[in-house]
Amino acid sequence: MDEKKSNQNQQAKSLSLTATTAITGFIGGLFWGAIALFAHFFKFSEIGPNTVLEMWAVGDWRTGWIGVVVSLLILGILGIGAAFLYYFTLRNMLNIWSGLLFGAILFVLVFFVLNPLFPSLNHISELKFNTIVSMICIYLLFGLFVGYSISYEYNAHMEREKNQEMKEVEKSS
Repeated sequence: MDEKKSNQNQQAKSLSLTATTAITGFIGGLFWGAIALFAHFFKFSEIGPNTVLEMWAVGDWRTGWIGVVVSLLILGILGIGAAFLYYFTLRNMLNIWSGLLFGAILFVLVFFVLNPLFPSLNHISELKFNTIVSMICIYLLFGLFVGYSISYEYNAHMEREKNQEMKEVEKSS
């Protein structure tokens, strides 16, 4: 009976870690998407969050406030995907460099590999210097936020499991 209860607790903990990863990704995508919106509004960047709607949506609504809200929600969902990508690849790295590297890889992926999917997104050589610097900073900070949050939570989870196992060994002795 105790083994069944232990397995249920372990499943609940792993679900908790999965949920934490999803929430971190969603909040990260939403928050850094909003920062990108402010950067676009204040003319630090030519690229706004609405760029993500270009390959799916048609119409004038995507440039209005509804488009902004929908694009921020889509960025939140894409952030969940990015968070799980980090979780499956780099979760045991508890340093800022892995998060910054992850953000840099995302920047390269979006601006070099996925660039043809976005018609209004110019090639990086055609973008203004302010746009490039702003976008690099936003991607690096997104990677840092997601990476460090997930790594910290994963390592804390592993420490809790280790302490729980030590307590169980002490009880059985």
